[in-house]
Amino acid sequence: MDRDTSTMSFGDHLEDLRKRLFYSLLGPIPILIVCLVFGGPILEFIVIPLETQLRASGQPVRLLATSPIESFGAYLKVAMAVAVLGSAPWILYQAWLFVAPGLYQNEKRFVYFLMPASAVLTATAMVFLYSVMLPVMLRFFIVFGSLMVQTNVATAPLPDDLTLPEIPVLSADPVSPEPGAMWLNGPLHELRFAIPDAAGALSILRIPLDAGGTIAQQYRIGEYVNLVFGLAIVFAIAFQLPIAMLLLGWTGILRPEDLRPWRKHALFVCVVASAIFTPADPGSMVLLAAPLYLLFEIGLVLMQFVTPARVAGAGSERRSDDDAG
Repeated sequence: MDRDTSTMSFGDHLEDLRKRLFYSLLGPIPILIVCLVFGGPILEFIVIPLETQLRASGQPVRLLATSPIESFGAYLKVAMAVAVLGSAPWILYQAWLFVAPGLYQNEKRFVYFLMPASAVLTATAMVFLYSVMLPVMLRFFIVFGSLMVQTNVATAPLPDDLTLPEIPVLSADPVSPEPGAMWLNGPLHELRFAIPDAAGALSILRIPLDAGGTIAQQYRIGEYVNLVFGLAIVFAIAFQLPIAMLLLGWTGILRPEDLRPWRKHALFVCVVASAIFTPADPGSMVLLAAPLYLLFEIGLVLMQFVTPARVAGAGSERRSDDDAG
């Protein structure tokens, strides 16, 4: 027999479970410490898509904190979320060490296939969310909000004796500006001033500028972090669709020939799911529905070619003999 748990008592199983849970809880602690040290760069990386789309729409690049603890809370939330995600392989490894002694060798092959496949799908979901989904979704909402209500500004010829002052437009801040200097930073859409402080050192003060619109596009850092991690959970779960279909196929609940005639219905379900689990703008709905349906087709291919016999190998043929012995 391949199993090695025949001599373990119920108390031994409980002790092993307690040990694995303890190790699982210890795993995220070192990663959490590192994330707390580098929480600033991590948060800056998460905010990049929003900053890029705000700047592309001519809006001021500035996030709000409407309470004294909101920025610190967002910092902690990012550090804890990254620590949990980073320690997920360790936690899954501890779970595997707990259940592996009770599995036959051919049963272990299923886990060796499913765990890497699930990890690849999860990583693909995160890359797709960050690189494709967030930019399109944020672009839609920022442009929609800024153009929804426009302010009509009257224009008139200048008086003959009046000349408007000119402010230099620079692509970057000057290296050593003179005290009192003023310039417009074009890429950042900011009016900037060099002001000496009480100690005589220069401080660069800024006034964000926007491209118009009555509704100011200013977002809270806490709400943005919640949006990103909420979408991350949805995408991580949604991208497990091929794994779920494969498991249903292995258990005999579904077969590929049963699902193929329902492709149109599957597409409809993907569209409905994308409308429920996204902010429901047209871009994000399409961007989630399309990969969901593609994953459905991938699941059909896996159900057809990745059969239990191929995964289990020759060991599946000997299982009945092992059980009898």
